[in-house]
Amino acid sequence: MFNDIGPMELLTIVVIAVLVFGPDKLPKVIQDVMRTIRKIREFSESAKQDIRSELGPEFKDFEFEDLNPKTFIRKQLDNDELGLKEIRNGFDLKKEMADVTDAVNSWDREAASSASSASSSSSNSGSGSSGSGGRIDMTKKPEAPGTDERPPFDADAT
Repeated sequence: MFNDIGPMELLTIVVIAVLVFGPDKLPKVIQDVMRTIRKIREFSESAKQDIRSELGPEFKDFEFEDLNPKTFIRKQLDNDELGLKEIRNGFDLKKEMADVTDAVNSWDREAASSASSASSSSSNSGSGSSGSGGRIDMTKKPEAPGTDERPPFDADAT
């Protein structure tokens, strides 16, 4: 219960408790707190037993800690009936991302080199579509006729 409280924190709590409640009332307060904690534990255990009895014998080894998603996933990964460890170990996200980045960079270099060769061949031959080999350059903005004009305003649409 107190796994994450160090000795300095515990000493601080004791000093604050003595200052707030006083040395004469502190034992009574500790007894009341312990009695309340015991009652809460008994209530939760009886609720767990009631739920287990209502679920039936097929859920006799059901643990409520499994309802925590982290615990459930950790238990399933340790179980390894589905071969999840092999999948997890076989998938290297950094390597996959590096491969994708390399592919995109090489594609960009190819597109830039083909665009520069297409522009030089189109300036030499005079035809723009034959130099690109039927490819559409997605890096260029399309040229729209009359780009200086604004689209018509529709008062009903706004």
